[in-house]
Amino acid sequence: MRFDPLYLNNAIAALNQTSALQQQLTDEISSGKRINSLGDDPVAAGENVLLSAQLQMNDSFSLTETSVLGRLQVTDSTLGSVVSQLTQALSLAMEGNNGTLNASEIQSVATQLSGIRDEIVSLANTSYMGTYLFSGSKGNTAPFSLDPSVTPNTVAYNGDSVVSHVMTPNGQQIQVNLPGNQIFNDPSNDVLGILNNLVAEFSSGSSSAASVANTIALNSALNYVSQQRVVIDNSITRLQAAQSYNQMQGTQITAAQTDLLQTDVAGVSTQLSTAETQQTALIQVVNLLEKNNGELFSLL
Repeated sequence: MRFDPLYLNNAIAALNQTSALQQQLTDEISSGKRINSLGDDPVAAGENVLLSAQLQMNDSFSLTETSVLGRLQVTDSTLGSVVSQLTQALSLAMEGNNGTLNASEIQSVATQLSGIRDEIVSLANTSYMGTYLFSGSKGNTAPFSLDPSVTPNTVAYNGDSVVSHVMTPNGQQIQVNLPGNQIFNDPSNDVLGILNNLVAEFSSGSSSAASVANTIALNSALNYVSQQRVVIDNSITRLQAAQSYNQMQGTQITAAQTDLLQTDVAGVSTQLSTAETQQTALIQVVNLLEKNNGELFSLL
C-alpha cells in the first residue's frame, strides 16, 4: 500500500511555508520592526501612513509656530512701547491745557509731542525678520510715511487692511497680525492724526477748545490701542496652547507608531522557536518520504 502522492506535495508545501515564516520572523527580530513591507500587514501599514501624515503636519505647524510666535511677541512689545509713548503724550497734553504754562512752555509741549509722534511712527514701521509688522499683507512696504511740509503734518498709510491667520493641525484659526491702519489710523481713534493736531495747536503757544477736545480724543485712542494689544496677547496665548497640544499629540502619535511597528521580541522569539521545531520535523518527514519513495509500510 502506498501513500497518496499528494501527501508528499503537502509536506513540501508545509515545509516551504514554515521556512518562509521562519525567515519573516528572523527578519522581524533583526530589524526590530513588525512591518517591513506592505504585505506583512496591509491594515497596519495603512494606519502607519495616516499617522506619519499627521506627524508631518504637526512638525510643519511647529516650524510655523516658532516664527509666528516670535513675530507676535515683537508686535506685542512694540504696541507696549506705543502705549507708553501715548501715556506720556496724554500727560503732556493735559499739562498743556491746564492753564498754568506760559506760551514758551506750551510750545515746548508741542516740541515734545512732536518727538513722541515721530517715535510712534518709527514704532509703527517696526520690522521683524525683514518684513514690516503693521503693513497688512504688504510686508515689504514701510506702512507709514510722515509729510512735515503741511500744517498740521499728515501721516500716510502705505499698507493694506489684510488680516492674516494661521491654521492649527486641529483646524483652529489664530489671528497673527494687526494692519497699521486699524491701530494708528482708525477713523474713530486716529492716533497719529490726533497727535499731529495737538502739535499744531500747542505750537501757537496757547491752549484752546480744540486742544482740549484732542486731548480727550487722545485718551480714547490710548484705550483703543491697549484694546488692540489684547488681540495680539490672546493670539499669543492661543498659539502657545496649540503648540503644547501639538507636542502632546506628536508624542502620542510616535508612541502609537512604536506600538504598531515595533517587534514584540519575546513573542516573536517564541514563534520563531516553534517554527524552527516545525521546520526540523517537516524536513525529517520529507526526507523519509523521498528516501522510501512514499512507501507507507516502510515507514511504519
